[in-house]
Amino acid sequence: MMRFIEILRIAFDALLRNKMRSLLTMLGIIIGVGAVIAMVAVGKGAQVSVDAQISSLGTNVLLIFPGTTTRGGVMVGAGSGTSLTEEDGQAVREQCPAVAHISPLLRSGGQVVYGNLNWGTSLQGGSPDYFAIRDWRIDDGDFFGDQDVRGSTKVCLLGRTVVKQLFESDNPIGQTLRIRNIPFKVVGTLKPKGQNMMGQDQDDIIIIPYTTLQKRLMGNTRSWGYIVSAVSKSQILEAQQQITDLLRVRHKTAPTEDNDFTIRTQTEIAEASQSTSKIMTTLLASIASVSLIVGGIGIMNIMLVSVTERTREIGVRMSIGARKRDILTQFLMEAIVLSLLGGCIGIALGVAGSNLVSSLAGWPTFVTSDSIILAVFFSMLVGVFFGFYPARKASLLSPIDALRYE
Repeated sequence: MMRFIEILRIAFDALLRNKMRSLLTMLGIIIGVGAVIAMVAVGKGAQVSVDAQISSLGTNVLLIFPGTTTRGGVMVGAGSGTSLTEEDGQAVREQCPAVAHISPLLRSGGQVVYGNLNWGTSLQGGSPDYFAIRDWRIDDGDFFGDQDVRGSTKVCLLGRTVVKQLFESDNPIGQTLRIRNIPFKVVGTLKPKGQNMMGQDQDDIIIIPYTTLQKRLMGNTRSWGYIVSAVSKSQILEAQQQITDLLRVRHKTAPTEDNDFTIRTQTEIAEASQSTSKIMTTLLASIASVSLIVGGIGIMNIMLVSVTERTREIGVRMSIGARKRDILTQFLMEAIVLSLLGGCIGIALGVAGSNLVSSLAGWPTFVTSDSIILAVFFSMLVGVFFGFYPARKASLLSPIDALRYE
């Protein structure tokens, strides 16, 4: 232990004799580690943000669209057909044990007027189950019920953005607004959801009974699709298979024919998004890692210069009993100290940089303990890898030739 501390002290003394050179040598490591920490933090932050946005879709969600991606060899696209009926939804509700909730899903848009204020927003039609599927909670008031759906009642719930735009400081509950010049009573307001993965404001929405949207605003009874929740996360794939089998039977689809509908699960969306986030994180970290290699080359270069400058010192040490292993250890320790100091400063710089990016650009960042431990490990590895050759060169010097060196 005492020998190690003595070697460490000598290493610090040697580096402090040339403070500016040591600092410039560490600069490559500092920039490399700082860049890796910051880039990984940005990538992890993006992944956490995507996960949160996927969670905002609801609980164990599946989406059923009319149409399919392939039909008779022709690319058609989900949502392009009219294959789903209200009876299909009722059958899924009654005959698929892995399905907890199901709601028709209709979307439209329109101008909304309250007093002398107006706002263009998204209109969403659904059943009472829609709120349970989306895990959307009431901020004030109450949800509409099955009776409102059966009677196509002109009631609505407002997202946070619509409340801010139309009601300012007024309480919207019980008020009447006009959607496409048709009066609707506000029965509730919803807690905020924030933006979705496409950057759209999920709170810029008015939700009404789907029958009301069909009959009073759209003028048809076509179901655009269904949103479904499975009983549990582990039963999402089971629910998907049950729905697929049921709809193929109901639509009299032959075994050789493609489905005339498309089912997308929350798991598929999450996996695709996470895969993209991981690729971007790896790419950013790989680019930043190039600075670590450059920093390692800088350490090797300076250590070679140091060996040349201290050749006579090496000769004196060998002449008074220092072994080759001692010389190797001494110079290797100096390289490791350089890279570790640079790594520690780089970590602090990376954390500060990620916080700066978060505050200035508004991007979420997330610094993990794993990335810090990995940065320290690679800093030490760079010191050992790039410091070994100069250290070995120093240990192989002949004592007589070293003492004669000018």
